[in-house]
Amino acid sequence: MSPRRTVSLLQMLLVVLLDGVWTLSAPDAVSMDSTEMRHTLRWRPLQASCNTSILYSVQFQGEFELTELNGSWVDAPECQLIQHTHCDLTLDLGSDSDYNVHVRAQCGSQPSAWAELHRPFNRRDTVLMVPEMKVSAAVQGLHVVFEKLPLTAVVMVTVWKTGDERQAKLYSVSAEQAELEVNALEEGARYCVTAQTVLGTQEQSSSTDAQCVSITGPEATWTSPTTVTVTVIVMAGLLVAVFWSIVHWRPNFCQTYFHKEPLPDSLRDVWDVHHRMSRQKLEVCERTHVVQSIDPEHQASKTGTALMSLLEEQSGDLLLTVDVVESFHRQRPQDTLLEKKCDVLDVQEMVGRALVPRQHVQAAD
Repeated sequence: MSPRRTVSLLQMLLVVLLDGVWTLSAPDAVSMDSTEMRHTLRWRPLQASCNTSILYSVQFQGEFELTELNGSWVDAPECQLIQHTHCDLTLDLGSDSDYNVHVRAQCGSQPSAWAELHRPFNRRDTVLMVPEMKVSAAVQGLHVVFEKLPLTAVVMVTVWKTGDERQAKLYSVSAEQAELEVNALEEGARYCVTAQTVLGTQEQSSSTDAQCVSITGPEATWTSPTTVTVTVIVMAGLLVAVFWSIVHWRPNFCQTYFHKEPLPDSLRDVWDVHHRMSRQKLEVCERTHVVQSIDPEHQASKTGTALMSLLEEQSGDLLLTVDVVESFHRQRPQDTLLEKKCDVLDVQEMVGRALVPRQHVQAAD
């Protein structure tokens, strides 16, 4: 072997050795975890010595990039130079076409080779789980709620009456809707519900266990625990308010919170005249009651004389009462006007009764 050839072989061996020392190996165990239309690329952490943190970058290539962009690759925006060993590609892989995906590591400025999935990925290969469903009885109906539905999936809901499974009805619920109302059901009957997630025409999840509830009527809403609790709280509050009012009640409570309106000046004179006449009527009655032991003729004469003298003294007041009452007949209610006039007539009637016996006595004399 010539010396020149020996040197060449040594140089090649040195290059291979140096390349093995300074070049990073590509990530391995690359896989796609797709559940409920959420796609996550995963790989094994790289076991290599590096002065800085090892960073990872992910790219994908779909049908459009392969055919229209001459086989170019697109960087995953959320997965460039990241430290963790997984990448969420749910929004990037947005069509039903096949996608190629690869990932590489980087130590400082030195990158590794790309490591690809062992086969292209299609989101129709996602694993559908049994939907999370809650069924509750409404007024003459059912209320069904779903949680965490896949973005593009549809839930098929089956509803039937217990003992009449052949008449089951099928309903479709989209991921955006996520709720279902079934009305006009038989009151008092028991209905059962099952559901399963469907993706396209091929993929579907397993069915949920049947959930059965009894349908209630409008009057049964008062028996719900929430309604009973609210009613008890309101009644307890009312009882406390009543008890507090009884304990803290004072005689001047009404005067403190309810003020009496003063009598208008236009009616003050009428009120004073009416009260003067009322007091005078009481005095006349008392004077008449004192002379009941006297004989009837003498009693009538005495009463008539007293009344006549009273009327002579208060004649001005009587005329003033009649005039004032009549002058305010448009301002006072009709029943008040009659009451004022009756007061005057009562006095006049008493005077008339007292004068008649007096006239008979004078005629006898």
